Amino acid sequence: MVIKGNGAVNTMEAVKINTKAAILALAILVFLVGFILIHGVKNLTLEQFAWTYNTENVTMLPAIINTVTMTVLSLLLAAPLGIFSAIYLVEYANKRGKLVGLIRITAETLSGIPFFTKTLKMGYSMMSGACTLAIMILPLIMRTAEEALKSVPDSYREASFGLGAGKLRTIFKIVLPSAVPGILSGVILATGRVVGETAALLFTAGTIAKVAGLMDSGRTLAVHMYALSSEGLYMNQMYATGVILMLIVLLINGCSGMIAKKIAKK
Repeated sequence: MVIKGNGAVNTMEAVKINTKAAILALAILVFLVGFILIHGVKNLTLEQFAWTYNTENVTMLPAIINTVTMTVLSLLLAAPLGIFSAIYLVEYANKRGKLVGLIRITAETLSGIPFFTKTLKMGYSMMSGACTLAIMILPLIMRTAEEALKSVPDSYREASFGLGAGKLRTIFKIVLPSAVPGILSGVILATGRVVGETAALLFTAGTIAKVAGLMDSGRTLAVHMYALSSEGLYMNQMYATGVILMLIVLLINGCSGMIAKKIAKK
């Protein structure tokens, strides 16, 4: 009885500690969001959405367009590769084989920040930045896609095989649709990584404040914020940029969540 009592006490203490930690984390989040909104909303002006950047308007519109471009390019490169790699690892590869472990280790240790800029002679460009970010988010997409595919019950596969469907048809018609919500959650996390990345893009995409082509240098919103902060002359505009960046992340997460729910219902 004493052991049970001690176990109950320990459980209650753990619950209290977890609750306090959750409240502290929520308080920090509310503080940060409130701080950005208070300092940023009042500094938003129409001049900050002009097409051409100069020292008077310090527009963020080119950075917004570059952020969307960078996100789309990175996901187009990383998402198919990550998802198909996960399909191979879960559905085809020998789970105890050395190749599986080698693929996972290689994916986790990928960096390649100077690779596209120097070795492939892409220079400072949007494509160089997108390729670099694709490599950086690839392990995240692979891991989440793997877990999503593993969560699909084997009974689904067995039922499909029992009806005469082949392995490839079973994967694309039964397994993959069932795993889409989990896969999409990984893509959402990867999107947040792309939108908020600064360091890698400084050395691959560059910091030029203009609407950039694929092989041109350009800055994203996160890099734009960093540039304004490091200069120390446009702190009000920096806070305003933070508000827009936060709204873009919330919009992407909200839309992705709605899509995931619709797919799950179907």
